[in-house]
Amino acid sequence: MSGGHGHVDGSNKKIALLVAILAALLAVSEMGGKSSQTNSLASHIDASNLWSFFQSKTIRQTTLRTAAEQVEATYKDGPASMPPALKAQTEQWRRTAQRYDSEPDTGEGRKELAGRAKVKEENRDRSLAAYHMFEYGSACFQLAIVLAGAAALTSVIWLTFLSFGLGVVGLGFTVLAFVAPTLVHL
Repeated sequence: MSGGHGHVDGSNKKIALLVAILAALLAVSEMGGKSSQTNSLASHIDASNLWSFFQSKTIRQTTLRTAAEQVEATYKDGPASMPPALKAQTEQWRRTAQRYDSEPDTGEGRKELAGRAKVKEENRDRSLAAYHMFEYGSACFQLAIVLAGAAALTSVIWLTFLSFGLGVVGLGFTVLAFVAPTLVHL
């Protein structure tokens, strides 16, 4: 009878090792998921801030253009009949409005802000996709651990194989999350 007991004990040691490996992989997947979630939220906030800045530049630009047009419209002969100081002011408003459209030196023109916001949106989307892959991986690892525990208690060998298989699937999702999170869309 001790031979049978030794077989179960040896099998349980292998299952315990499987559970330990699955738990370690679960920890890595959970850590990656939290990091991706944090990066996604930070990128979303950054993109929102950049789009708000873009909108404020657009409002300022429109206000200056409207002011210049309004002043010019009050004179019958247009800018030619305006007092020099007022003409200089409207030209300054137009230059400022043009500068609001593109400021390559500061990166704070509308074109540059839109480009930066789009990059942040891409970062957000990639991080969110990674987060989902990590979550799928974590779910597989958790289920695999439960099945391994059931296999140890019941000595049903196919539960061990199913546990191992789910662990491999979880590993696949976790690797995808790190290297190509947007490759698979679920």
